[in-house]
Amino acid sequence: MKNGEQYTLGGLTVTALHTPCHTRGHVCFLVTDAARPDAAPVLFAGDTLFVGGCGRFFEGNAQEMYGNLGLEGVLATLPPETQVFCGHEYTASNLRFALSVDGANPNLQAKAAWVDGMRAEGRSTIPTTIGGERLWNPFMRADQPELKASVGLGESADPIEVMAAVRAAKDRF
Repeated sequence: MKNGEQYTLGGLTVTALHTPCHTRGHVCFLVTDAARPDAAPVLFAGDTLFVGGCGRFFEGNAQEMYGNLGLEGVLATLPPETQVFCGHEYTASNLRFALSVDGANPNLQAKAAWVDGMRAEGRSTIPTTIGGERLWNPFMRADQPELKASVGLGESADPIEVMAAVRAAKDRF
């Protein structure tokens, strides 16, 4: 499917969102229900966005991932209540890393505690929401001064530089 292309499945509308970086052709699917206009949209994020993390930059770069997750990014601009179903359950590991680069973030601390409780009960930590991820996911916070500082960059650092530095740190974690 091409970016923005839609198809219907019963009363559901499925929209393809091209999110290159993990792979060049990576696509996420946004699902809405015309019969339930008040229902939150649902995003099937594949390997682009995870709870507290993002996919490796196998075939792309920080600029592309920032185009997906940054302030004006394809996924970041979805409604905050959008439910996100990612391709893998990496949440606990992702949040351990996130705490290493954004440990003073109270939203992240609360999410990590919630995840620890859920995993102790053998429960899934998925779905998440776009609004939640904006609060605790370091890959969606590359514009934040505290994150810039934690990866050794100054306040004037470009968010794409920060995205690259955070991904490099995650790759070494």
